[in-house]
Amino acid sequence: MSEHQLKEAIDTLKKTGVRITPQRHAILEYLIQSMSHPTADDIYKSLESKFPNMSVATVYNNLRVFKEVGLVKELTYGDASSRFDFVTTDHYHIICEKCEKIVDFHYPGLDEVEQLAAHVTGFEVGTHRMEIYGVCPECQNRQNH
Repeated sequence: MSEHQLKEAIDTLKKTGVRITPQRHAILEYLIQSMSHPTADDIYKSLESKFPNMSVATVYNNLRVFKEVGLVKELTYGDASSRFDFVTTDHYHIICEKCEKIVDFHYPGLDEVEQLAAHVTGFEVGTHRMEIYGVCPECQNRQNH
């Protein structure tokens, strides 16, 4: 699955004229394999041993390119660092209030929410996002012990 996603992402970049550098390839691969919605710093730290000359700015610049092409979504929550999510299918996020872990979930029942919102308000809807907050099972276990 992730090999196919990586190939499609690279094809998308090539079509938009973006050169595929080893760093871009590694950052993309990391985003596809990581289900943790990493920050730019997380990505940098996990790849710095492989690319000692790469800076955090390089990671940010590449994430900006991926975002412009539509491969990545930037998730901002309050003052915390932005987290980055490789765009797969439409999905929502549930966020742990203790450790800040973000988990994806899909809820097809909300597929019509944009049409409903447009109908009720007269707005021209662009996108929507939903976040649910709670305590993840790991943090619950830590609380109960």
